Parts: sequence; C-alpha cells; structure tokens
Amino acid sequence: MALRTANIVGSGPNGLSAAVTLAQCGVAVTVFERNENIGGACSTAELTLPGFKNDVGSSCFPLGVASPFFRSLPLEEFGLRWIEPPAPLAHPLDDGTAVMLEHDVDATAAQFGQHDARVWRALMGPSVRDWMELVDAVTAPWMGLPHRLDTMAGFGSVALFPARGLARAVFQEERVRVLFAGVAAHAVLPLTHLASSATGLLLTTAAHTTGWPVAAGGAQSITHALAGLLRSLGGRIVTEFEVGSLDELDRLNSADITLFDTSPKMMADVAGAALTDSFRARLQRFRRGPGIFKVDYALQRPIPWAAAECGRAATVHLGGTLEEIVASEADAFAGRQNDRPFVIVVQPSLFDPDRAPLAEDGSMQHTAWAYCHVPSGSDEDRTAVIEAQIERFAPGFADCVLARHSWSASALELLNPNLEAGDVSGGAMTLEQLIARPTLRGYRTSNRAIYLCSSSTPPGGGVHGMCGYNAGLAALEDWG
Repeated sequence: MALRTANIVGSGPNGLSAAVTLAQCGVAVTVFERNENIGGACSTAELTLPGFKNDVGSSCFPLGVASPFFRSLPLEEFGLRWIEPPAPLAHPLDDGTAVMLEHDVDATAAQFGQHDARVWRALMGPSVRDWMELVDAVTAPWMGLPHRLDTMAGFGSVALFPARGLARAVFQEERVRVLFAGVAAHAVLPLTHLASSATGLLLTTAAHTTGWPVAAGGAQSITHALAGLLRSLGGRIVTEFEVGSLDELDRLNSADITLFDTSPKMMADVAGAALTDSFRARLQRFRRGPGIFKVDYALQRPIPWAAAECGRAATVHLGGTLEEIVASEADAFAGRQNDRPFVIVVQPSLFDPDRAPLAEDGSMQHTAWAYCHVPSGSDEDRTAVIEAQIERFAPGFADCVLARHSWSASALELLNPNLEAGDVSGGAMTLEQLIARPTLRGYRTSNRAIYLCSSSTPPGGGVHGMCGYNAGLAALEDWG
C-alpha cells in the first residue's frame, strides 16, 4: 500500500524535516504543534526586554550549515541566511589570554608549541580533508554505515577514546587540552566515558571547514525557512493543538502514519496501546541526559572580556582547566551540582546587530545567553554561579546587564515537554545510546504506522534535521 498521508506531532527542526522529506515525495503532511509559535527550542523570542531577540535554544549551528539534508534544500529562498563570525570559538584562560579555535587548522596550531601544533594538524587533518564524506557518515542511520566504513575508520579509531584521556595523552600544553575538552563537553557526557572524544573531534572539524555560524535574525529563521518550504510543497501546520492521544488525532485527521518529534516517553503516552507493552518498557529504559540551566541577557554593551580576542567569536567556553571541565561534566551526569561549572556563552548580536535595538544615545546594545549542565530535572537557581564564571573572565560583566531571564531544567520542561527534565539532547549520548537510540529499531516502533523522528533517534541532538530526514526515508522505504 502506497504512503499517501502523514501526521507529524511536533514542529521542531526534526518534525519539519520529516514533513518536508515526505512532502517532497507527494505525501500529504500535516504538522501539529501545541504552542502558538512553531520550532520548539529552535525559536527566538523577546525573553528579556522589548526589541531584544533571544534564542530559546541554540544560537550557533555547526551541523546546521553542514547538514546533508539542509544542504539539499533551497532554504535561502525562504529567508535563511548564515552569518559566520571571524572565529568559531574562544576559550579564555585565567591568565587573561584566550586560546582561539580558528577556521584555519594552521592558524589554530600556530598558537601552540611545536609538539602540540604538529599533533593538532595530524589529528584534525584527515577529518578536515574528508569533511563532507565524514558528516554524511556520522549523520546517517547507524545501520546504514557499512558502505562508509572507509571514511569512518580513521575518525572512529580516535573518537572512541575518552576525551580526558585523549587530551592528556596527545597534548602537552594545558591550553590545548582545555580547548579540546570544552568542545568535547558539548556531548553532555562525562569526559571519562568511551566515545566522549567524538563530539570534540566532529565539532572541531566543523569549525575548520563549514564553521559555527549563527542564523541571521535568530534561530527562528531556520524554523520559518523549513515551514515556508513545507507549505510550498502543500504541507499544513496546525498550531495551538496539543495531541492528547493517537485516537484523538486520528479522529481529527486520519493518516496512514504518524511521526513523533517528541521524547520517547511522550510518544509512548500519546500512542498508548497502539505500541506493544514490551516496546513501551524498552522506551522506559532509555536514559535522559543531564539538564541545563540557561540565562538570557539584554546587555547595554558587549561583554567586557579580559582577553579582547573573545570578541571575534560568537561562542565562548568558560572553564579554566581540563580537570575543572571534567569535574563539571561528571557532576551533572551523576546528579550533583558544581559551583565552578563549565559554562557556554553565546554572543550573537556582535555579528547580527538586528537582534537588539539601539540605545537612546544611538549606541549598540546586545543579546547573549549562557548555560551550564545541571542534574536532570533540577529546579535550583544557578544564575549567580554562572555569572561568577562570566565575571571571572570578563570583570565588570554585571554592569552591562540590563535584564536577564533564567530557565531551570524543570522550567524548560514546562516550556517544552520534549525537553524532558531539561535535557536538550534527546537522551544521554552514551556509546550504547548512540547505537540503540532509543532502541535498536531506531526510527521504527512496534507499530508500522508509528515512527519516532526526534533527537532521541540517530544521529542525536543538534539542529541539523537529520533525525527527521532519516525517519522520513525509513517510512518511505517501509511503505514503498
């Protein structure tokens, strides 16, 4: 039986990507979103003061611009424009300097001593050379990788190492170790775990190739571009409709299949008896990752970094030493708070001035946000702890703040139930859960008419649309 109609629950990047994938093949698609605005965490709002546009979730998108699916789409025709900062990343240190992740491998290595410069070039060179093949491979369904093992072999042999062990084994200088550890910490995984190096290597390679851009106007422009493309293909989007049960959805808009851009738990709750008891039990064993605590800012001037070169990057990592970052990530994963957390700061308005209004005297004002990883579901206020870390590397930061808006891990789940317990990765990115995500079925479930297309499926978290794209392809394959 040919696939003719599909419902999508959730309008995040993966839900919209699944919808576009199906609509391109002539399937009549309807997307249902519980909120007034579409996009989930990939959205932009005035969270602090009128006229200040803060991204609800991510602001920099290394795998957005590199995504094989996004690259195949004419998203620029629907308003998406990427802005690449002069440097992808800055990591300030306690001595008042900063180590920079530059676009160029040699420019990055030039900051290091002879040994570490040579190792950096050797470590990053092959992945940079084969970047497009590599990103195609790592964003594909794991079960579809055998024909790409030649591309994955070199990367995988290093990526499987724990990030702490790799950094200590191959680099001699602390500044190089801390740079790599900060990028690896984006995995939201203890840096002593197997495969915790994978994210560090992948995102560093992205920095050296396609970059870490921001989306002009905010993350919402990615969502709007995907939605505009979907509507041009005949797809529909229904907002302010919360799907309580699969029966309710079928009565409203019967379809051949339903794809869930949700957490596995929410899919199980909505689908109910349409999924087998054994399959729902396996979903319950899927482990959440740590949550985040996030603070959005309206600023009267740029963050006054002690190392001025931090102003060349949209993304700034705050963690003074390798062991400090290791301890922070281990604590969050184990359910402990840390009073010197690793903090990620993003300052997009330095490169996208439309995100903040001019002051009365005509001077530029700015937006920024900062977050740290916290125990799953934590409702503890970490604003002061985060701001102490910012002040550590940017004395006088507090004087720049016009307004702030804080989100605890539990508050993020109230905003968006798919951010279960504040987990923005769709589930812990352990080696086991990279393979069985959320089960060995991947996008498929115990019911051939129900699919999961969220970041709880391969390749996991991030704004790249590949979970939705792969799920859409799986449905098309299954239904001919």
